[in-house]
Amino acid sequence: MRRSWFLPVAFAAVALSAGAAEPPEGMVLIPGGPFAMGTHGGEDNPLHDVVVSTFYLDRTEVTNAQYQRFCEETGRGLPVFWGLERFRCGPDWPDHPIVGASHYDAVAYAAWAGKRLPTEAEWEFAARGGLVGKHFPNGDDADPLAVNHKGAGNDGTLPVGSLLPNAYGLHDMSGNVREWVLDRYDRSYYLDGPSTDPQGPETGKFRVIRGGGWYSGATCNHIDRRNALPSNFGDFNVGFRCARDIEPDAD
Repeated sequence: MRRSWFLPVAFAAVALSAGAAEPPEGMVLIPGGPFAMGTHGGEDNPLHDVVVSTFYLDRTEVTNAQYQRFCEETGRGLPVFWGLERFRCGPDWPDHPIVGASHYDAVAYAAWAGKRLPTEAEWEFAARGGLVGKHFPNGDDADPLAVNHKGAGNDGTLPVGSLLPNAYGLHDMSGNVREWVLDRYDRSYYLDGPSTDPQGPETGKFRVIRGGGWYSGATCNHIDRRNALPSNFGDFNVGFRCARDIEPDAD
């Protein structure tokens, strides 16, 4: 029987001990600690113990309006799906998640915003919201009030923050759009990878995407599911959110 790490008192203690300032606007403090990552029998994400440090994470996925501002200020090109109603991508859908941005684009946006992409371990830790062994951020069911997946009846993305958050106050960690994370993909990485703040393999042509999406079936929205795409690839079911390190106490 695997040990259950998650106790509300422990989370509170970690958050207090972090000594972090008020989270930046639109972000949530994620109190790091140990957790059980993956799932029993997972082929590329077997159940294993991981420890992540405390960090900040965007409460929602990056929106069309936020990404448009980035492109206007930096001269970066808009995603290939921009202006397409089918994918609710463009200025007519300002609060919907951006789709079609490549991993390169997501990294550039994060740097422009003074942030970074979350690691895969950080992403899964945050998505679980303190729950142990659950399929979704709010439990074991793909509740359409919390998860926008292919069977939820929406036939597209929803404005970010429309559905119920998890216990950390994060929206759409499962569903709405899949999300780029920092790590390169290696099918066997978690068989013997580092247990503290893993960063993913040093080489690899593909980058990891997590979280399922509006065009993914319910089981593909399970928290532990991994997938990957080439770094230069844009997909109508993939967006991202950003993370930020906790600044050291100046005292």
